[in-house]
Amino acid sequence: MLGGKRMELLVEDDRGEATEAASAVSKLITRDHVVALIGEQASSRTIAAAPIAQSYRVPMISPTSTNVEVTKKGDYIFRVCFTDPYQGAVISTFARNNLQAKTAAQLVDVRNDYSVGLAQAFRESFTKSGGRVVADLKYSEGDSDFSAQITAIRPLDPDVLVVPGYYTDAGLIARQAKALGLRAVLLGGDGWDSPKLTEIGGDAVEGAYFSNHYSADDPSPAVRRFVAAYRKKYGVAPDSIAALSYDAARLLADAISRAGSTEGKRVRDALADTKSYAAVSGTISMDADRNPVKPAVVLKVEGGRFRFVASVAL
Repeated sequence: MLGGKRMELLVEDDRGEATEAASAVSKLITRDHVVALIGEQASSRTIAAAPIAQSYRVPMISPTSTNVEVTKKGDYIFRVCFTDPYQGAVISTFARNNLQAKTAAQLVDVRNDYSVGLAQAFRESFTKSGGRVVADLKYSEGDSDFSAQITAIRPLDPDVLVVPGYYTDAGLIARQAKALGLRAVLLGGDGWDSPKLTEIGGDAVEGAYFSNHYSADDPSPAVRRFVAAYRKKYGVAPDSIAALSYDAARLLADAISRAGSTEGKRVRDALADTKSYAAVSGTISMDADRNPVKPAVVLKVEGGRFRFVASVAL
């Protein structure tokens, strides 16, 4: 990577809490003197931790935090995933063009920055393209009964139900929507990408679609090599979190090599200057806001697997 040196990975568990994420970043910087940070995965926790990395001028790369506010926390904050406005527009474009959807309902986790941001982006894009959002209903992380919201949505008979949350909620919502006779096609974002989606949702998630960062079925040599190596080590196909985390680590190593240094500003400048970097999740070029420019894919739940349907570039 740099003069033959290897990258050493130090791990802190933030227990899925924003305050713990901030504490973990502080420890890694002040106690362990890390030269860069990879993470957090969730937008809410990255938003809590990013100002600390920025204050110490330590480059931070989030693999999967898609909320637009993430990189606004400072010029040392990067990501390798697309943003919620982009992803929301992708889901909307697919709903309008591929599914010919005219009406949509949304069920949004109001306590989650990711869910709120993605819902807003979908709503804006869908209505701008001539679609109509007939219901915007809410729930909170940890809820398990969605019957009231689904019962309210059912008589509106939307073409699609957008659930811009995580796979745990999506699986439960799918089961309850099917039990209550809701006919809408379910749509989601990259937070759905986990084998547990089908474990929780069963056949209720069959036929649902979600946007994602890459497909394990992509025939490109880079993806095939990564998938083969991951399967050999872990026995399963890598999901998007695995692919994006891998991309974040490799991009950091590449930036350090290009910078010829581990000094914070030089690594930051090299990351910002990334052009056409060949990553597993697609070729990455950083824009002026330190967000990657690259396409998204849409996957369909079919036969208990996630099948590639389309690549969407806006």
